[in-house]
Amino acid sequence: MRKLYILSLVLSFTFSFAQTNLKKADALFKNYAYVDASKAYEEILQNIKSPSAQTLKNAADSYYFISDARNALKWYKKLYEVQGNNLTDIYYLRYIQSLKAVMDYDEADKMTKEYLNKKGDQKEVNRYVAQKTQMDSLAKAKSLYTIKNLDINTSKSDFGATFFQDKIVFTSARDTTKFSEKLYTWNNQPFLNLYVAERNPADGSLFNESLFLPNVMTKYHEATATFDANGKIIYYSTNIVKKNKLVIDESKTNNFQIVKGDIVNNKLENPQKVFFDSDDYSVGHPSLSPDGEWLFFASDMPGGYGETDLYYVRIAADGTMSSPVNLGPKINTIGNDLFPFFRNGKLYFSSDGHYGWGDLDVYESSFLSDGTFSTPKNLGAPINSNKDDFAFVIDSADTYGYVSSNRAGGKGDDDIYSFIKGKPVCNQSISGMAIDRKTKLPLPDVTVMAYNSFTEILGETKTNYEGKYAIVVPCGKTAKMIAAKPNYSSDEKTVQTTSENEGEIRDVNFELSNYDDLVVKKKGVEKVDVNPIYFDYDKFDITPLAIEELSKVVFIMQKFPNIRIKIESHTDSRGKDAYNLKLSDNRAKSTRDYIISQGIDASRIDSAIGYGETRLINKCKNGVKCTEEEHLLNRRSDFIIIQK
Repeated sequence: MRKLYILSLVLSFTFSFAQTNLKKADALFKNYAYVDASKAYEEILQNIKSPSAQTLKNAADSYYFISDARNALKWYKKLYEVQGNNLTDIYYLRYIQSLKAVMDYDEADKMTKEYLNKKGDQKEVNRYVAQKTQMDSLAKAKSLYTIKNLDINTSKSDFGATFFQDKIVFTSARDTTKFSEKLYTWNNQPFLNLYVAERNPADGSLFNESLFLPNVMTKYHEATATFDANGKIIYYSTNIVKKNKLVIDESKTNNFQIVKGDIVNNKLENPQKVFFDSDDYSVGHPSLSPDGEWLFFASDMPGGYGETDLYYVRIAADGTMSSPVNLGPKINTIGNDLFPFFRNGKLYFSSDGHYGWGDLDVYESSFLSDGTFSTPKNLGAPINSNKDDFAFVIDSADTYGYVSSNRAGGKGDDDIYSFIKGKPVCNQSISGMAIDRKTKLPLPDVTVMAYNSFTEILGETKTNYEGKYAIVVPCGKTAKMIAAKPNYSSDEKTVQTTSENEGEIRDVNFELSNYDDLVVKKKGVEKVDVNPIYFDYDKFDITPLAIEELSKVVFIMQKFPNIRIKIESHTDSRGKDAYNLKLSDNRAKSTRDYIISQGIDASRIDSAIGYGETRLINKCKNGVKCTEEEHLLNRRSDFIIIQK
């Protein structure tokens, strides 16, 4: 689709040489006669052992501009052999794009990294890494788009479908006009004109095509139209012509302009140039926002970031336009950024300067609340291919549209494809980490699972060596998150995902306790590790100090749901034996009742028995003088684990 990349036309149209030489080949190239120039350079280079870098550039560019990537790559490789990493930015870009066009992605990636290292621009490196990551993700995901080549396409160039009321207007070089015998030397096809067709809503096909607004047609290019919501105003691209003659600059180049007009009774009325048209540079590919307040367009005007940049102007209610505003380096690149289309807060455009699949790819960027646009995202296959993919438009309901491409398998040079877009699956990422509750160190290999309210699994993952995890769950869900690891307690969180994908939910962290940190083992018996549980003298009511220790028992039973225990309470030897036996039994049962009150099933407590002073653990029996500390060792409650 390179015929409109530079948005220019030259005055000379035909050359015919029985034999060619370098001077004549250069003349063909200078006059944009790329089909003939490529043949001329091919013949010359067979007989030149050491061609100049400029000759190699011209030969490669001649093929590049007519989308013959295989032959372009041959000469860009030769140029690289001559110049190495002294290639300029634009020739690195064309070399890389030609590699992608023949699907040599590994070599293209290698050359991209070499180019970025040479530039030493960290922002460019970051952009490349981010876009490549996004493309790798797209390659693994199921696309929302289904595309179909249309019967309306011809062997010539057909592209740029756009909405006009309930019809479709498109651009074509088909041989239907009185000027069809006059060829555009860039690609030896007839000049472009605007056509209108009916649309079949059942399958998106187009039919009954005819010239659109016949009084618009000239013997030069008319292309890429856009309309207001009522179909009463048109903006379109055309050559700059005065008195039926092309206006050319010093290099014999005729630039493109945007013309605005009214549509009255199927005729163009009151055509007028927009104020930012210029004889010295091109503007084209206009696209009006649905509310008519923004006009986006492409231009190679001075001050841009690359070969062709995207701009916009604001349009007031009375039709007054603001000065053009460049969309900036987030959108624009060193290459060609073209074919803008704005709808539902999203800007779609094509670019060969972002790191895509090859040649022009379609990108999407969201309009942000601060008046800027987000980082562009590649739409992926099947919208994009290793060839030129451009002129993307989509309906207001975000369900169907059209895109143009010169990919393999089409009917001609550029073809129009219809597409259907499915509803996106809305997912949201939840991330965080798991740590050891006691040591606060990261825990690897922790299983993290997300469940919905019906206990159906929404997602599952494991923490990495740093204890970190990320799990993807559907939007608009209440997710119960459970983290578990063998011999560790589990931990739970409840997370509410948003109704739309609004980015990652971070810092959903878990603390897991090692079972061995919660128990003591002695002579083959495991007990919950608690400090002495204190009761008021001569009482068995649960005190605040007792609750503090019993919470450890409740915790381990909650976190290890298979644990069953038995409770044994003991006293020291002071006091009457029978009294101590009854007091300890009351304390054991009071302890049991408290644990059950905290939500622990009663069946998990096998027994709660007081043994009084019958099971002393030291010498301090009746009649033996002991210290208070020695007696304290006997006043204890044991929570013995009988099942885990």
